Amino acid sequence: MPKQVHKEKEAYRYMENAKGLLKAAAIEDNTYLDKKPVREAFGTAYLAILEAINEALIKKGLTRKELPKSVDGYMAAIKKHLSVNNGKLVREFDRLYETLHIAGYYRGLITHVTTVKEEMKEAETFIKKLLP
Repeated sequence: MPKQVHKEKEAYRYMENAKGLLKAAAIEDNTYLDKKPVREAFGTAYLAILEAINEALIKKGLTRKELPKSVDGYMAAIKKHLSVNNGKLVREFDRLYETLHIAGYYRGLITHVTTVKEEMKEAETFIKKLLP
């Protein structure tokens, strides 16, 4: 079996996929009519964030086996390796986890077009901080 190679900037590919899911979704009165593509877009955007963190941690010297396997693990890794003297990045990740993964993907609570677009921008901004 061939060894899996981590592709650079995979997070950006995930974000493009997330945006693509939203383009096909019907909108009426500034609300997405179908929750399914919106939930899928939020889930994909959250995965983009995890990919960005993974890539940043690998650049810091961690191996694939050492990468976090839980939300708490990601928070600890961000704090230890990516924002040693600044808790802002951890707070941003926590907020994006709550918004994208929990409210947007898991519960499907966010369908307002403006809010969805703002959260997608926030996800992209977070990724750009890690992978300029």
